Amino acid sequence: MMIDIHNRCADFQSYRSARVKSLFNVESGADFTLQAGLPLTEQTWQIGVVVGPSGSGKTSIGKAIGSLYAPAWPRNAPIVDAITPDGGFDDVTAALSSVGLGSVPTWLRPFQVLSNGEQFRATLARLICEAPDMAVLDEFSSVVDRQIAQVGAAAFAKAWRRRQGKQVVLLSCHYDILDWVQPDWVFDTESGRFQWGWLRPRPRYELEIYPCKQADWALFEPHHYLKLPPMIAATHYMGLINGQPVAHIAFSTRPGLVEARACRLVVMPEWQGAGVGMRFLNACCEMWLQGQNRYGLPLRTLFHTSHPGLAAALRRDRRWTQVSAVLHGGNKVRSRNSIERWAAGHKAHKGKGAGYGGHFRAVQGFRYLGDESCGL
Repeated sequence: MMIDIHNRCADFQSYRSARVKSLFNVESGADFTLQAGLPLTEQTWQIGVVVGPSGSGKTSIGKAIGSLYAPAWPRNAPIVDAITPDGGFDDVTAALSSVGLGSVPTWLRPFQVLSNGEQFRATLARLICEAPDMAVLDEFSSVVDRQIAQVGAAAFAKAWRRRQGKQVVLLSCHYDILDWVQPDWVFDTESGRFQWGWLRPRPRYELEIYPCKQADWALFEPHHYLKLPPMIAATHYMGLINGQPVAHIAFSTRPGLVEARACRLVVMPEWQGAGVGMRFLNACCEMWLQGQNRYGLPLRTLFHTSHPGLAAALRRDRRWTQVSAVLHGGNKVRSRNSIERWAAGHKAHKGKGAGYGGHFRAVQGFRYLGDESCGL
């Protein structure tokens, strides 16, 4: 494909325009020409990147390849409703999670009130769900900080490659995303060079895990999809990358020390979609299975979640097996009566309990089997 671009605007003759032409020896700024040879039909591909500085013709090249993806978002609907309204609920939530927008409260907000980083990821999720045969995404990662841009780029590329036969071209002025996207081809508008593939590997990161205090939960609590009281007698862990806190989880035990129970799993928004959550969860559960806990006992771990994306990831991982799927909570009246009977015998605890249960949240339970279960 040979792309020949010739853009023209008015040649202004104002005083300042004339003075600029005279000072810098420029005859006119009205014309922009660019030629680009893109042999896109010679090989099969899914992800291409046109990269280069601003004003170098990326958008014009993108328009010559296909239509720019710029969907309109309704102002009176949350993004979970705005993305493929006729599609499946699980498909939408899976797409949101796959690009790192796993914060459930964010799903309930209109696109216009989201932060730049959230809007960037919401657009990627919508593109994944709609999955046109060809899409061109302009200003890819330009409006977000580089950490979110890099992780979001990797998450999007991973999710898009599951859309067999679909093609997307990303237009970006940032070269740092290339290592994370691992595109099938790259065209650099600054050098005019086209290349198939990307030879450098995706950057690796080291996840460090340390015990932490219950008070450290406050850093992660705003990003958890449920509002819950502190976990009693729990052991808390924090995951760090380059010294920055990125993940949290807490462990307690079932009566009789027969099994461990993990909850409060949170991954910071800028690292969602990079695979940190499952890596962190598996590592902590493996420690408990090997007896690396304050009890010195090898304990399997139970983990419950109502997050559809996390539940799907657990089902795909051979280290885990699903053990339950409850569509609603327990009897709230019975729970409240039980709390009140207990409080009656403890004078220091007066008042009526609210009771737990009564919700219609689909909670799914999983048991960690360990690395040996999948031959690792």
